[in-house]
Amino acid sequence: MPAIVASEDAVCLEEVQFSWPESRFSIAVNGFRVAAGEKLLLLGESGSGKSTLLSLICAIATPQQGRIRVAGQELSALSPAQRDRFRADRTGIIFQMFNLLPYASALDNILLPLRFSALRRKRCHDPRAEALSLCAGLGLPEDLLTGVAASTLSVGQQQRVAVARALIGAPDIIIADEPTSALDAGSQAEFLDLLFRQLASTGSTLIMVSHDARLADRFDRVARLEDIAEILRKAVA
Repeated sequence: MPAIVASEDAVCLEEVQFSWPESRFSIAVNGFRVAAGEKLLLLGESGSGKSTLLSLICAIATPQQGRIRVAGQELSALSPAQRDRFRADRTGIIFQMFNLLPYASALDNILLPLRFSALRRKRCHDPRAEALSLCAGLGLPEDLLTGVAASTLSVGQQQRVAVARALIGAPDIIIADEPTSALDAGSQAEFLDLLFRQLASTGSTLIMVSHDARLADRFDRVARLEDIAEILRKAVA
């Protein structure tokens, strides 16, 4: 894999244009930057391009033109296999629907990223101990971590397992896709308290997408997707 260069920006997109195959829509992004260690809230409604933007940052999608740099690495310099490895090493993702392995234990779910990333595994001197420490910090009882299928946990418990899975091995960037959408205001505040407390110990950058502007004051910076990404519609033949 090409060497990663030092950068103050955790994420930088310049003159990027992308469209999915067979799609009449394309997205254009230029000059979008997220500083290392920053907690950024991206506000966007359905259809604003948030899923596409996250796919580009996570190296799931490759732009037709432009440059994307993540954690100092120019993504266009990587092969598909290298992009997969880079994503596993450098990015932790908290999915809206959690995407846990339903029949695996909570602990097995949390440790799963270490199977795909030698770098994150190396950062854990004792993976099990780190998982237990994350769970303690997130208020997840130890007796629920083993011997119980993840699908039997409450929604709040599954959410915390998903956070621990994203954070283990201290990836450079945490991507959170609408993680509070199903929570009431009190539960949202509690979740963010727990998440930010853990981020303080890892130093990871946070990019969180939401449609809820009430969360804005909890973040270092707020950006609206409509202000940083232009959705272009191709004419129908």
